[in-house]
Amino acid sequence: MNDRPHGAWMVTPVGAGPVTRRVVLGVVFVLTLLVLIAPLALIFSSALSQGFEVFFRNLTEPGTQHAILLTVVTALIAVPVNILFGLAAAWCVTKFTFPGRTLLIALIELPYSISPIVAGVAYLFVYGTTGLFGPIIEILGIKIMFALPAIVLASMFVTAPFVARELIPLMQVQGTDEEEAAATLGASGFATFIKVTLPNVRWAVLYGAILCNARVMGEFGAVSVVSGNVRGQTTTLPLQIELLYQDYNVAGAFAAATVLTAVALFTILIKVVLERFSPEHHGHAPGH
Repeated sequence: MNDRPHGAWMVTPVGAGPVTRRVVLGVVFVLTLLVLIAPLALIFSSALSQGFEVFFRNLTEPGTQHAILLTVVTALIAVPVNILFGLAAAWCVTKFTFPGRTLLIALIELPYSISPIVAGVAYLFVYGTTGLFGPIIEILGIKIMFALPAIVLASMFVTAPFVARELIPLMQVQGTDEEEAAATLGASGFATFIKVTLPNVRWAVLYGAILCNARVMGEFGAVSVVSGNVRGQTTTLPLQIELLYQDYNVAGAFAAATVLTAVALFTILIKVVLERFSPEHHGHAPGH
């Protein structure tokens, strides 16, 4: 006689057998070890292979110091701009109904699907001296390509969706009831945004900003095209790591890489903390 409760087979997860479970867990742990943990461990072990004195000397090397400063300056400009863009874009597509709304959402997500190299080349053809706006830029005497403005623009393009994609699903779920109630009570649009909308999405904004910052500091492809990669002038930290490696300064390259790795690990830590303590964010964004 079969003792299994009626219908129990229907709730048994696929692959829940002991053998399948062990095989799947084993594959996941082995891949995690080989693909994620081993490279990270190698970065720190290689950076410290010649001792802490050499490690700190590599970090304080003028080229690396300039690259760190340029990367931080880029993040300080690009991240706040993308926060404002994300808030404005999310507000538009969730609070208003207008023709082209779906197209606007698709355009916001475009940087996710386009190669950063392609984005860099596109900016080169738009803002370069022979590009679309080249003559106007030359008349105005503004230097965009192979300088900080190009690095910031390329970083902003690559990271443009990060804040918006965190806000749009959350604001769609929240609806417009609270804003309409505030408007009924006589609140202005700005006051409604500051006192009603922004508090409801603050954790999502912070979460998106942290991810945006990590991506800005680690961006390589688009920045390598538009910066010119001039040593000591337009090399961000990822570009400096490549230059050091090409110079056979492996310890210096790995020392610089520890900075970006530390940023990534800190980002993961903040992400976990936010997901644990922010009920608004928890479960609103599939895929995260």
